[in-house]
Amino acid sequence: MKRLMRKLSGLFNHNPLTLLYDEARLPAKIRRSLSLILLGNIFGNLFGIICGGGTTAMIGLANEMHAGDLAFGIINGIPQAAALLQIPFSLLVNRTHKRKKYMMTLGVFSRALWLIFGLIPLIVPADPAWLPLWTLIFLLGISSCCSAVINVCWLPWFSDLAPIGIRGRWFSIRDMLASGCNLIFGLISARLLDTLPPENKYIIIFLIGGTLGMLDMLCFSMCTEQYNSPPRKLHILPVLKEIGSNPPFRNLTIMWTAWCFTANLCAPYLSRYSVNEMGLSFTQMMIFGTAAASIATMLAMSRWGKALDRFGCRSVMLVAAIATSLTDAFYLLSVPGSVLPVLLRNFAGALFWSGCNLSANSMQLSASPDDTRPSYIAVFACVTSLIGTTLGTLTGGALLEGWETAGLFTGSLDRLKMLVIVSVTLRLLVAVLLVPRLQNDRDGTPMQLLAAVVRPVKNLKLKFRPAR
Repeated sequence: MKRLMRKLSGLFNHNPLTLLYDEARLPAKIRRSLSLILLGNIFGNLFGIICGGGTTAMIGLANEMHAGDLAFGIINGIPQAAALLQIPFSLLVNRTHKRKKYMMTLGVFSRALWLIFGLIPLIVPADPAWLPLWTLIFLLGISSCCSAVINVCWLPWFSDLAPIGIRGRWFSIRDMLASGCNLIFGLISARLLDTLPPENKYIIIFLIGGTLGMLDMLCFSMCTEQYNSPPRKLHILPVLKEIGSNPPFRNLTIMWTAWCFTANLCAPYLSRYSVNEMGLSFTQMMIFGTAAASIATMLAMSRWGKALDRFGCRSVMLVAAIATSLTDAFYLLSVPGSVLPVLLRNFAGALFWSGCNLSANSMQLSASPDDTRPSYIAVFACVTSLIGTTLGTLTGGALLEGWETAGLFTGSLDRLKMLVIVSVTLRLLVAVLLVPRLQNDRDGTPMQLLAAVVRPVKNLKLKFRPAR
C-alpha cells in the first residue's frame, strides 16, 4: 500500500500542471487559484455544449418553436451582440477592482436563467404562435447581457495570476482536458436528447446545463483575487484611441473580425442542416460532431502549444487558418443520411481551429498592456463578436431566406452548399491577406513550421521502407 501511495504521489507531482507551476515557482494559493480557474473553464465548456445559440439542444428547442433561418440567426447572434456591454463592464472593473463581486452576481444570474429555458413551451401560451419563440429570444438576450461581464473578468484575472511564460502551455493543457470532458458529456447529453420523453427532455437538459454554468461561477468564488496594477478610472474615447494606436492589437482585431464574419456566414447553420436536411439524430451529431472535434483537439493542442513557443503566434495562425478555411467544404459532399461530411468537417476543423484559437488568445494577452488589459479584451470581444460573429450569422441567415424566397439553388447545389462556397472562399482570402500583417513573437516562419511537421513523416517512411 505504501508503495502504491508513493507511485500515486509521484504521478501527481509530475503532472503537467504541477511541473508548470514548479517552473514558474508559484506559491500555493496561486497554484490553487489557477487550478480552480481551469476547473471553472471545464464546467463552462460543458455548460456551452447545452446552453448557447447553436447547440443541438437549442436547435431542437428552436425547431419545436418553428424558428425560420433568420430567427435562428438571431438566436445565434444575440450572445455575440451582447458583447457590446463588455466595454462599459471593463471600465467598471478597471475602476473598482471587484471582479469576484460582478461574477458572483451578474455571472451567476446569467447562468441561472438557463434553468428555465426548457420550461418555456409549458409556461408560455402557444397563442399567438410567435410568443414562445420571442420569449426564448428575450430571455437569451437578458442572459447574454449579464454574462458579458464574465469575459472581461476571468481572462484578466487569469493573466494577473499566471506569468506570461506559462500561459500558452496552461491554455493547451486546459483545452486538452476540456476536450476530453466535452467528448464524454457531449455523448451523454445527445443520448438524453434522443431518448428522454419529448414533453420533458428540454426541461431536464437545460436544468443540467444551467447547473454546470453555476458550478463554473462557484469555482471562481474560491479563487484568490489579485491585481497587478492599481485601480484606474478610464474613459472610453481615450481607451479606443490608445487601442487604435497599438498596431499589433489593431491588426489582430481587424483580422479576427474578418475571420469571424466569414466563418459565421455558414457555420451556425451546418448543424441545423445536418439535423433537418440530412436527417441525422442528436446522438449522431454528437459522435461525429462534438466528439470528433474533442478527440482532434486533444491530439493537436499540445503540439500547437509547442509550435507556438518555437515558431510564434503568426506562423501558427497562418498555417492553421489556411487549413481551417477549407474544412467546411466537406459539406459539399453531403447527402441525406451521410455522416462522413460531418465527421471530416469537425475532426479536420478542430485540428486546425485549435491552433487558430490558441494563437488568438496568446496574441490578445501579449499585445495588451497590464493596466488596461480588461478594456483591450473587452473592445476585442465587442468588435469581433458584434461586427464579426453577429453580422456574419445574420448575413448568412438573410442570404438563406432570400435565396429561398427567390427560388434559387434548389437542386443538388442547394442554398447551404452555395453559402459554404462563399464562406470558404472569403475565409481563405482573410487567411492569406490579413494574417501576414500580424506581429510574430518568435523568429520562426510558417515554412519552418511546415518543415518541422513534414520531417518526422519522411523519417517514418524511410524507417519502414523495405530493404531491396
